[in-house]
Amino acid sequence: QVQLVESGGGLVQAGGSLALSCAASGRTFSSYTMGWFRQAPGKEREFVAGISRGGGSTYYGDSVKGRFTISRDNAKNTVSLQMNSLKPEDTAVYYCAAGPLFYTSSAYYRAGQYAYWGQGTQVTVSS
Repeated sequence: QVQLVESGGGLVQAGGSLALSCAASGRTFSSYTMGWFRQAPGKEREFVAGISRGGGSTYYGDSVKGRFTISRDNAKNTVSLQMNSLKPEDTAVYYCAAGPLFYTSSAYYRAGQYAYWGQGTQVTVSS
């Protein structure tokens, strides 16, 4: 089992940047696939980015490609999301999630594939 705690959310102007971090408990962090999802009011939870256990493979939602970067540090039990060129439509609660080994790339995009979730951190982008 793993516990996840997100940090780094806040208020930023459009065009600005934010860096989110997710700290994981436990000694088996490197055995988990990690992902970031977001949920805006009245909308479904949306895949943002995912990263394989060793960090060699990354995946992004179409709306954030080229602007967001996911990374992980298995020695520090952390996964990060660097968000650049932020837009008002990026406003949402951002969640960190952990899952098992994924055998297909499509699994990264499905929230149901992830077993553990953080409490979320609010990101607000003003226009």
